[in-house]
Amino acid sequence: MPPAEKTAWDLARAATHANLPLLGTPMSQVVDRLLSARIRQNAFKVRPATRAGVMVSGGGYQGKTETVCEIAAVFEDSWRELHGSHPETVPGSRDLWAPVAYVQTPVTAKPKSTCKAILDFYGAPTKGMDLPELIRQVAASLNDHGTKVLVLDDITRLRMHRADDQDTLDLIRAFMSMHVTLVLVGVDIPGSGLLREGRGRGGKSVNGWEPTQTERRFDLVELDRFRYDTDEQITAWTTHLAGIENALRLLDARPGMLTEGRMPEYLFARTNGVVGLLERLIEDGSTEAIVTGTERLTEPLLDSLPLTLADSVGRDVAAGEVPALPAASRQPGTRPGRRRNTSFDDRGSAASTA
Repeated sequence: MPPAEKTAWDLARAATHANLPLLGTPMSQVVDRLLSARIRQNAFKVRPATRAGVMVSGGGYQGKTETVCEIAAVFEDSWRELHGSHPETVPGSRDLWAPVAYVQTPVTAKPKSTCKAILDFYGAPTKGMDLPELIRQVAASLNDHGTKVLVLDDITRLRMHRADDQDTLDLIRAFMSMHVTLVLVGVDIPGSGLLREGRGRGGKSVNGWEPTQTERRFDLVELDRFRYDTDEQITAWTTHLAGIENALRLLDARPGMLTEGRMPEYLFARTNGVVGLLERLIEDGSTEAIVTGTERLTEPLLDSLPLTLADSVGRDVAAGEVPALPAASRQPGTRPGRRRNTSFDDRGSAASTA
């Protein structure tokens, strides 16, 4: 290629690899079924009753936020298509129609800071308001903008041993009576104490605990990482790798580059089945393959790349938002998490007895 065309082509490939598609997984499909149904059921309710919410739990970098936002975006598209325009427009006003609102929980959440974070989404005024005024403004903004879904991300930044955080959780439950579906996203929600409201780490009635108000009002669903123990789990992982492979634009890539040989085991060992870590490794590897002219992903090339989380600034490590990175290397020929089956290994011909 002429230099100008090569530069344009490489830029297009870099943009493609930086925006790998969000692929469905068996775990995300479980979340999709529950969350989509809950959002739609609540959106059509007209009675002044508390709307049941959903908690989406999982480890850091496992795609919780992306999955929830994608599900909410699909709902918003269908809701706009169904109504054509804001069905609850206030006469004489030009309210912004926002069927879905996304808010990140403040690192040190308090009732006032949580209200302000929600109002910042709408660009609503907050200066000089006390807490009752902020709560009224939140209720007005949710209603005036036609919001049906309120997503609160990083909810496990709340620490139930702090009085302010317990007050914040009480406030969040109060939002459920404002005719919205509340979706809370966080790392290890069962272990965070949110469900128990600071009363202990026991589970629901299986451990003899009476269910709390939070447990009664929310459905909990887990977005887990990939596993590599059963044939079904291995097939799901390999299928996911095949989807990523189809999106790569490397000139010397061959079919099965990520799915054949030891590559599936290697990638699992490097990422522990966490989709965010896998995406980071594939992005960095694709960039390295283009820069070096290798134009394909291999174990030696990926081994030369340290797996770092440079974008973790602003994430709460104490809340589990940054996962532990697996070791960069492993013994070749071993299956992650269990010993390799050697029953069918070819050990050569038997020694002669002559």
